[in-house]
Amino acid sequence: MALELRQQLRLAQQLIMTPQLQMAIKLLQLSHLELLDVIQQEMEQNAAIEEGDESGGADEDMGDNRRDDPMDLAAKEAAPPEEKEVVIEERTPDDVDWSNYMDEYSAPGPAVFESEEREAPKYESFIARKESLSEHLLWQLMLKFSDSKDQEVGEMIIGNLNKDGYLDATVEEIALAMGEEPELVEKVLEQMHTLDPVGVCARNLSECLMIQIRHLQIKDPVLEQIVCNYLNHLQNKNYKAIASALRISMDDVLAAVRLIMSLEPKPGRQFSDEEPHYIVPDIFVYKVGDNFEIVLNDDGLPKLHVSNFYKQALQKEANLPEETKNYVQGKLRSAAWLIRSIHQRQRTIYKVMESIVKFQRPFLEKGIAHLKPMVLRDVAEDIEMHESTISRVTTNKYAHTPQGIFELKYFFNSSINRVNGGAIASASVKERILQIIKGENPKKPYSDDKIASMLEDNNIQIARRTVAKYREMLGILPSSKRKKLA
Repeated sequence: MALELRQQLRLAQQLIMTPQLQMAIKLLQLSHLELLDVIQQEMEQNAAIEEGDESGGADEDMGDNRRDDPMDLAAKEAAPPEEKEVVIEERTPDDVDWSNYMDEYSAPGPAVFESEEREAPKYESFIARKESLSEHLLWQLMLKFSDSKDQEVGEMIIGNLNKDGYLDATVEEIALAMGEEPELVEKVLEQMHTLDPVGVCARNLSECLMIQIRHLQIKDPVLEQIVCNYLNHLQNKNYKAIASALRISMDDVLAAVRLIMSLEPKPGRQFSDEEPHYIVPDIFVYKVGDNFEIVLNDDGLPKLHVSNFYKQALQKEANLPEETKNYVQGKLRSAAWLIRSIHQRQRTIYKVMESIVKFQRPFLEKGIAHLKPMVLRDVAEDIEMHESTISRVTTNKYAHTPQGIFELKYFFNSSINRVNGGAIASASVKERILQIIKGENPKKPYSDDKIASMLEDNNIQIARRTVAKYREMLGILPSSKRKKLA
């Protein structure tokens, strides 16, 4: 078979992600705080991006070029001579009363001389940092144990605690890792059960609760039996099973349960280093008269422009090397793409929010119960954009509305059919379920079947499984675990 070369003409379409398009897509899905970080990073890496008024930046850039201008030199020569500068003579008057001066300023006390080359204070000195659980326990460990071997075992135990204060490793594992006897590790662990916070270094929930009960000096066999053997019934609020197994009255069980509920199941919770997540709205929606006004959040967003200095350098300096010209042109293009992408991002967010306000006007005026079912396609068709663009715009974006702060994804809900026709948003159904559970009798909470029946009476057709799913999404326990104590 002979091999030969042939030319063939083929016509095809291909989607190419240009750098401009990649940057626009990247900025479109960023939140307000993330956008500020990206802008700051780009300004540090690209000198062609400047902040502030463009005219001011141009004058500042051109300042060095005008310094040796012949017209300026001629103007300086024609200017009147400057007045003589006033100089303060450092001559001490002859009539100074030195005795009073020394008595007034020579206060008793040690003289302190500061070195001119002293080191600046460290940054950590000005920051209030919360003490961690490990630091709190290590401080107590040094005070409790004098033997170095016990201290080493205690440090190993502290190093194997999780964020809730529970010991994740077994005594045998710690002893094997340190080459010590398990009896020594067990002895040190028992001593560490007395450290603060009470219940720390426990191996399970039952041991944690028992450590706290012994710390309170409570001696109740019923209480110990429930904590050691019947926590599963306690979790399911099956108090009758506990009373039947221990052969005690329901009042005794309820008294023990009240005491157990006052204990701390997670001793290390107070030393948690998790920082709260603050939400900065990207959009503000205000009610002005009968209309809603949309305002983009430009707080902290710098006004960027391309540096005039680099643009004029390319125009005037004809002898620049080709490599330098390409580098400067690349930086100028990158700066222009960034500024154009930011403006496009702001316009797109405004259009999407304007369409959402048009669809969800009843919600903005009356509340969550009037939220309409809406999908991404509705907004995409309204503003003539692709659904993927709408999805990126509504990701990690929050709007401040008269009804509160909501993520833009919140306005897009699946629909639930009504009994007599029509549809209602799933978020409105969740709100209705939440209101029903809030108004129930704590001693006789509603089951999922009962809630589904009550919703059907309110012209909402929903299955029991859907009620259970929405209840779990709201973080609400089932009826058996919502039952309050008598």
